[in-house]
Amino acid sequence: MRRGNRKAPTTVATGTAALLALAACAGGDGGNGDAPGGEGTGEDLTKVTIALPPGGWPEGDAASYLWANLLESEGYDVTLESGGDMGVIYTAVAGGDYDLFFDAWLPITHGTYLDEYGDDMERLGVWYDDARLTIAVNEDAPIASLEELADSADGFDNRIVGIEPGAGLTRITKEAVIPTYGLEGMEFVESSTQAMLAELSGAIDAGRDVVVTLWRPHWAYDAFPLRDLEDPEGTLGGAENIEVVARAGFAEDYPQLASWLEAFTLTGDQLFSLEEIMFNQNGGEDPEGSVEQWLEENPDYFASIKAAAAG
Repeated sequence: MRRGNRKAPTTVATGTAALLALAACAGGDGGNGDAPGGEGTGEDLTKVTIALPPGGWPEGDAASYLWANLLESEGYDVTLESGGDMGVIYTAVAGGDYDLFFDAWLPITHGTYLDEYGDDMERLGVWYDDARLTIAVNEDAPIASLEELADSADGFDNRIVGIEPGAGLTRITKEAVIPTYGLEGMEFVESSTQAMLAELSGAIDAGRDVVVTLWRPHWAYDAFPLRDLEDPEGTLGGAENIEVVARAGFAEDYPQLASWLEAFTLTGDQLFSLEEIMFNQNGGEDPEGSVEQWLEENPDYFASIKAAAAG
């Protein structure tokens, strides 16, 4: 497994050139097998590049490192790439620079990206179906609802601490949450997921009230005493799906792998236990080792995926 920090291109046109280079080394011209020595062109269709989500989004990291492990056990050559913010990642998948992205929140959070790039991507399947956007506060904060936040803004230092500017959660907070609840007078801090978590941790350690944009599933709910503010107007939407998306032509190039990914699911308990090991027990420092630990505790997991794919 290789990890890279390649900066993804910002246009689909540039990504197309990179796709040609990738095809040359990965055999991506539609041979009929995934494994080395497969029939068809005779080229090695085993190189797979996975785009990691921006800022260490935990569910995406968990799924990406899990599948990197599973694929390497099957002989695939996997590269994990940190590609930038969400818009850059979708551009790069649509342009063919990345094969797979495991953290597509649909239909709401990443819906605008799907509208723009969906014709150049393949949706391989839903692997988690209860993802939710949230606005969270420390557990002992004096308010329970977003309706109360404007009147209590001073107690939160007049700030809402957000994440990456290109995140769907950031867009929805700016376009729906803030105007609906009259929060225009508060500073909305757009930074990064790591910066938000650092500020959250610092505020709780200092006993200060804090309000942040967050989402479920997320390990922060186990690490910190938090609760979600009620959203009576439904500005954050309801439950969403987390899907695997791929570059165009991926299922034709990798039919066996595509069938496994279509069968891929994690229950809430499975995802929470993997995140617990990866982020709470190991502090996010050893994702490969965390996956190994989780698979030792779930030895039949990949066999169940294969069985489901075989139908």
